[in-house]
Amino acid sequence: MSKLTPVEHQGQRVLTTSQLAESFGTDGRRVSENFNANKDRYVPGKHYFVIEGDELKQFGNQYANSVSVSRVSKLYLWSEKGAWMHAKSLNTDQAWEAYEMLIDDYYSVKQKSLPPMTGAEMLAAIATQALEQDRRLSAVEDKQEHITEVLSLNPTEWRSKVNALINKIAIQRGGHEAYQDVRNESYDQLEERAKCKLSIRVTNIQKGMAFEGVSKSKVDKVTKMDAIAQDARLTEIYLAIVKEMAIRYKIDPK
Repeated sequence: MSKLTPVEHQGQRVLTTSQLAESFGTDGRRVSENFNANKDRYVPGKHYFVIEGDELKQFGNQYANSVSVSRVSKLYLWSEKGAWMHAKSLNTDQAWEAYEMLIDDYYSVKQKSLPPMTGAEMLAAIATQALEQDRRLSAVEDKQEHITEVLSLNPTEWRSKVNALINKIAIQRGGHEAYQDVRNESYDQLEERAKCKLSIRVTNIQKGMAFEGVSKSKVDKVTKMDAIAQDARLTEIYLAIVKEMAIRYKIDPK
């Protein structure tokens, strides 16, 4: 991957479609196809930006040495989370390796050093930090108590509890037809937070079962929940995510 010239929009670093394609070892057409096939999952202003008209001209003038806008009527710019979405869609080793490099070398901008604080400012900062640490410790203890309680259940029980919470969240979001959207959202958050790919884990489980001679009907029934259940770390993170989602929708997570 060649050295990228930094491009910024609305105070954050972004990549053009051609830059993203080059980084991931593909072409702009493939990136556009990924976007169009999963457009409902991409959020404007979070995963991507679209610039056109006068804004596009200004952008082209600003980055004339690295970005060409002469033949386009609008330009898509991809944020860090947008790059992650594309890496997940492409799901190749090269795309994931390129994404990690982008996070390390491109999207992560070092903070400018701040001027030294006065004594009063330092005392205020220490007090604020102590209060924040207490708040976080309390939140962690509450979460760990809940997670320990749920993990003590057998697999059928904790799955039932998770399913019940997701069903309640779906009802809050418009009814049972929203159930799959809520489930997919929980899986997406898990993959982002745990830096894992559930589909690959499911495939690996299925391959192992097939090698052991398990019937195809049982192999085909393996789900992402099965993959989560096989890893205590993933289970813990997933339970925390579902609890957070429940709290966000004002549902008692217990």
